[in-house]
Amino acid sequence: MDRGERRESQARAAEGAPVPRRLWVEDPVARARMADPVRKAAVRAVLIVSLTLIQAMVAFLCTLAGSWLALPMVFSSIASTVVATWSVLDVWVTRQVWKQRYGVVSEPSSSARQLRRERRRVRRAARAAARADARIGRRERREHGGRRVAEAEV
Repeated sequence: MDRGERRESQARAAEGAPVPRRLWVEDPVARARMADPVRKAAVRAVLIVSLTLIQAMVAFLCTLAGSWLALPMVFSSIASTVVATWSVLDVWVTRQVWKQRYGVVSEPSSSARQLRRERRRVRRAARAAARADARIGRRERREHGGRRVAEAEV
């Protein structure tokens, strides 16, 4: 439901007119979408595994029928099984690599984010104090004719 539809339904409700019910309401997704490289690897793996299963079934049926095609199909099914295993491992490796490169998005309530905020706050306070000290030092030098405070007092 976009803003325009929401405004119209609120206006109708305010006028007393019946508001039509929607067929469904979209809920926000609880989990984030898979990364593109991981999704591509997963789709590739699903296609390869499904073709391997079909090939194995055809090899089994050819064996039951006593066809000459049974032996080549069994050999190709073995090779396809190796490829399918590799493709499933590729999904896992791609996911791990993506996580290491781009990290996991931390939730707002995560302790890691709060620690980073506190460290940032301390660094900002230290920089502000250093700037204030530098300003005070420049002001004192101006007041004492460019000499240091220790020289002016002596």
